[in-house]
Amino acid sequence: MHPRPQEGPRPEISLVPEEGLHCLHSFYRIDRRVSSAFDAATRAAAKEAFCEILTPGTDGTPERLQTFVVAGHKADFGFLALGPDPLALDGIHQRLSASPLGPALIPAWSFVSLTEVSEYVPTRERYAEMLEAEGLCPKGEEFQQRMAQYERRLEIMIRQRLTPDLPAWPALCFYPMNKRRQAEANWFLLPFDERERLMGEHGRSGMEFAGRVTQLVTVGIGLEDWEWGVTLWARNPQFLRDIVYRMRFDEASARYADFGPFYTAYQQPPGEILAHLRLV
Repeated sequence: MHPRPQEGPRPEISLVPEEGLHCLHSFYRIDRRVSSAFDAATRAAAKEAFCEILTPGTDGTPERLQTFVVAGHKADFGFLALGPDPLALDGIHQRLSASPLGPALIPAWSFVSLTEVSEYVPTRERYAEMLEAEGLCPKGEEFQQRMAQYERRLEIMIRQRLTPDLPAWPALCFYPMNKRRQAEANWFLLPFDERERLMGEHGRSGMEFAGRVTQLVTVGIGLEDWEWGVTLWARNPQFLRDIVYRMRFDEASARYADFGPFYTAYQQPPGEILAHLRLV
């Protein structure tokens, strides 16, 4: 007879992730037929509530929150919020919907996800193996120096991926993506070493834009229709075009990736969003 499996300690029942944060991207359009009927008092109340709800750190609003005007006709404005409590993030949407501006809001799109550390970020042990594969001796000075440097970088990388600081750069874009499961190009049937190689190439392409573009990749697997969400911030909108074009040629992207709608946006505080949308 096979022994009965031993049960380990059960995880705590909680909405708070064991690591990382919940993430919500939310986009809206304005129903002009409704907003045009607002009187002066309603407009004033709408502005006050809108600014209170979308100001980071106010009552019920998480610290990690950005608001932006969306270019084009897909949406008029949106917000990005991160925090440990998913109900607090959804609460932003609910408070907006219940506010004086709510009757004029049309939800355009949303993406629910979690922050994560990619499995392709080498662990300390994996990085040591890579150095040995280069011919470095584990007891050698260069090996020790490079390991120490990587350990410092790894700590920063993990922290920034799980609990990211949102940059104040003015231009950003968001898009969802999947990895392909086609007969001739199935990402999930590739050996790990091959996936690691492809993502390493992809990462090196992105590093060419350090100081001009920064990114946050969150995972929607099990939560959304798309597997990942990519948010890019840039010092100038041109850099968004440049990095996306450059990375399209990486095999991980060209052969194995499918992309959803792109939302291009420009960061603005809530009051300026209302002014831009001619609502105040």
